[in-house]
Amino acid sequence: MSDLTKRIETMHRRDVAVAWAFVLGLWFAIIFVAIGTWSLAPSGAARTVLLIGGAIVLLFNTAAILAMLRHYREDRDFMYGLDIQFLDEARDAKRRRKNG
Repeated sequence: MSDLTKRIETMHRRDVAVAWAFVLGLWFAIIFVAIGTWSLAPSGAARTVLLIGGAIVLLFNTAAILAMLRHYREDRDFMYGLDIQFLDEARDAKRRRKNG
């Protein structure tokens, strides 16, 4: 496995982990808010509407992140290859400025 391939794998794994952390964070936040505000809803109908709204937010955001991860997997060599190229160029330019 080449160095570029290893770097791409590492970046991709990190981005997938961060995306899943955001999904989990969103789920925990929505559930926490639902529990914390349950008694504030004026009626059972209001609670039902709020639960349905929260479920829709969770569903669409989770689906969007899954679609993003699928896209990253399909085009990861291209996308991360460009990122690595720009990161290397920026590091080299910084090194050149530092060394005069």
